[in-house]
Amino acid sequence: MTWKKTAAAVCLLAAVAALPAPAPRWTAADAAVPLEVESRPPLVALTFDDGPRGDTTGALLDGLALREVPATFFLVGSRLEGREELVARMAAEGHQVGVHTYDHTALTGLSRRDYDAQVGKTRAALAAILGDGDFWLRPPYGMTDDAACLWAGSPVILWSVDPEDWRDQDVERIVGEVVEHVEDGSIILLHDIYPSSVQAALQVVDILLERGCCFVTVEQLMERRGVEPEAGRVYRRFPPACQ
Repeated sequence: MTWKKTAAAVCLLAAVAALPAPAPRWTAADAAVPLEVESRPPLVALTFDDGPRGDTTGALLDGLALREVPATFFLVGSRLEGREELVARMAAEGHQVGVHTYDHTALTGLSRRDYDAQVGKTRAALAAILGDGDFWLRPPYGMTDDAACLWAGSPVILWSVDPEDWRDQDVERIVGEVVEHVEDGSIILLHDIYPSSVQAALQVVDILLERGCCFVTVEQLMERRGVEPEAGRVYRRFPPACQ
């Protein structure tokens, strides 16, 4: 077993241990017993927009599988045809799959009909591949308005760490910005359509695993933090379990 898989296994065990448990029943005798402070590893959600793309998304899935690290993919509906096996692989390997509209269209100011053509149509395409699911929403450009949230039909997932990997596709800069700004409960935004972003993502994973961080999907992050997902509510990050 490589150190990467060992780190991922430790994260899994720690995540299971961090799940909420029934409150213990205390007695007077317990007052004399010193309390142990449980150390929980930082949790981070790695997310990818704009895919799938055959070569780069496939390479990313290979790298994540090697490290046994889950991620969350927000997919563009118009890019699903011909890449169904890639999408099925995401779900089979434990990644969360969500919606990033059908044509990468901003969701602000749309009629309900146009909104459904972007979000509902993509959900239907994903359901045809994966079966029924919630398929949470990430709006392109992070742009929302009251109607976009009202019609979302799922949590609306934004981000707290954005290295703008599309800007210059500089692997070293992207890695540095993510590592500098990531915190416990962070949601990292990257795009799996650039080879540079795939390289950067896997370097970030290696660095943060070595530092003791654990990677989870966005849904798992909410679960570990005891947050009940609400349709139409916007989420950017999650606070640490203990402050």
